[in-house]
Amino acid sequence: MKHPAGDVTPVSRETQARLDVFHALFLRWNPVINLVSRRDEARLGERHIQDSLQLLPLIPQGTDRAIDLGSGGGFPGLILAIASGLPFDLVEADGRKAAFLREAARETGARATVHAVRIERAEILPAPLVTARALAPLAELLALGGHLIAPGGFALFPKGEKAEEELTNAQAGWQMVVERFASKTDPAGVILRISEVARA
Repeated sequence: MKHPAGDVTPVSRETQARLDVFHALFLRWNPVINLVSRRDEARLGERHIQDSLQLLPLIPQGTDRAIDLGSGGGFPGLILAIASGLPFDLVEADGRKAAFLREAARETGARATVHAVRIERAEILPAPLVTARALAPLAELLALGGHLIAPGGFALFPKGEKAEEELTNAQAGWQMVVERFASKTDPAGVILRISEVARA
């Protein structure tokens, strides 16, 4: 299994400053709309922000825009928008979370457009990169958003210890090329980079 470059995902001082703005804003909003559990607040940097940043070196060169499904508190889509400068479409059906995402994008200067709709109702042009984290099993993810991966594009899906089981289930209904990368933040985790997705 391949590993993303390096032990951590380094970012520029300017990017770190914008991530710090995001972090502070997140902690102000979280008690009101419960973006993550209160237990997770203390580990926000490692558990959520670093977990999202590790996707950065896996984004293929030449990618010019991306779609994040079920963005929630901004992981990984808004974090990647901040760190990469790529324009992201963030799809989040929960109106309160969508409001947070809009405010966070504004305060951090991220190039992000928030769509407060269910994924299957999102009217977005397919993109060369689609991301999602902790949203649904792989087969369901592909059914929801597989059509949003542009021809020649990729999906990046961080997965936990059931990744292989999810892959086996998904391959019953889907054809795809799968690359696996070891997670740097979850010893049992893996990042799936998926391309050439088609119904089986």
